Amino acid sequence: MDRTVLVTGSSRGLGACIAKALVQQGNRVVINYYQSKAAAEELASKLGKENAVAIYADVTNRQDVDDLVKQATDHFGQIDVVVNNALVNFKFDPSKQKPFTELTWADYQSQLDGTLKAAFNIVQSVMPQFMERQNGSVISIGTNLYQNPVVPYHEYTTAKAGLIGFTRNIASELGQYGIKANIVSGGLLKTTDASSVTTPEVFDLIAQSTPIKKVTTPEDVANMVAYLCSEFADGITGQNITVDGGLTMN
Repeated sequence: MDRTVLVTGSSRGLGACIAKALVQQGNRVVINYYQSKAAAEELASKLGKENAVAIYADVTNRQDVDDLVKQATDHFGQIDVVVNNALVNFKFDPSKQKPFTELTWADYQSQLDGTLKAAFNIVQSVMPQFMERQNGSVISIGTNLYQNPVVPYHEYTTAKAGLIGFTRNIASELGQYGIKANIVSGGLLKTTDASSVTTPEVFDLIAQSTPIKKVTTPEDVANMVAYLCSEFADGITGQNITVDGGLTMN
């Protein structure tokens, strides 16, 4: 496939799975990290210096993002695809999730910044080179919880729902420049750092409610992202593609 893909928040968890899947499909990856420098550099080393590079950035900080895009472009020559995967300060812990009456706007703002502001920064920073080449792809990681809030993670789900509107407006306006934008919405993933505190009862409930009787894995989502990064998906834009074993059906 031979494309260069910038994956935010990809030192571990789902992001690391995405990076691995992309390299296995013949792409180069930019592994973005915020706090996990050692993990990012170890992953880049395992994937090979010709295939991967680890670069720091706080994706909620525009200057950091501009520096990230410049370093990545200088290193590999260009960026073909961006994957908005970074998750800021959230754990899928049903026992500790605040009820709506105890939430503050700061709780919402944190997730809006980590999801929408981060995606805005990344997409706007990379857009000049996409438009110059008349080609590019934006893939964002969503969630099926906006359709089926098994656990009401209010602030997280609200921010991810907003990401759908963000993505479809980009697809509508920028398609004329050969730029595509899509979302991959997974179910609750078994298991990532964010879902490591999810109780077995919740995982079992989801598995039993799903047609194929299994919980979605990070690899399931990573494989769909890799597909959307490929030339086989060049005709797909403006879509929210759900990977959850049929728990929600569109």
